[in-house]
Amino acid sequence: MIMANDLLNKEDVLNLLESVKDPEIPVLSVVDLGVVRDVVLVNSDVEVVITPTYSGCPAMNTIEEDIRKVLTDNHLEVKVTTVLSPSWTTDWMTESGKRKLEEYGIAPPAETSANKMSLIGEEPKVNCPLCKSTNTVVVSQFGSTACKALYKCKDCLEPFDYFKCL
Repeated sequence: MIMANDLLNKEDVLNLLESVKDPEIPVLSVVDLGVVRDVVLVNSDVEVVITPTYSGCPAMNTIEEDIRKVLTDNHLEVKVTTVLSPSWTTDWMTESGKRKLEEYGIAPPAETSANKMSLIGEEPKVNCPLCKSTNTVVVSQFGSTACKALYKCKDCLEPFDYFKCL
């Protein structure tokens, strides 16, 4: 816990924000996900700048409330600002976050968002998070949430979510 008279820095705030989990994928923090774009400090006031994974993401209200709670519980004045530009991209996810996704059973983004080959018919090679096979197929572009697609492994025959590249 940070006390009001403690010296505050950006790293302290980011460490606190590691406890704020994505309500749809609870193994990821908002820092892992890349939703936290910036932390601005002025004295004991903290502004957290966030960007939704996609416009209209239903988890953003909960995420904003959770950010406010963890910071106010640590005696900080907080302002949460949502920015839509530039648009969120899977490139902003941390490597740790991608590893956590895979360990949770969701295939992490296979490529950076700069590669748009799937738009012209070439799907990315997606590794099965269970058996690591690349012998996988898209079942549906729409998975359990809008940011995921449903895949199936042809080797172990298990279905799995894939976190789409955006």
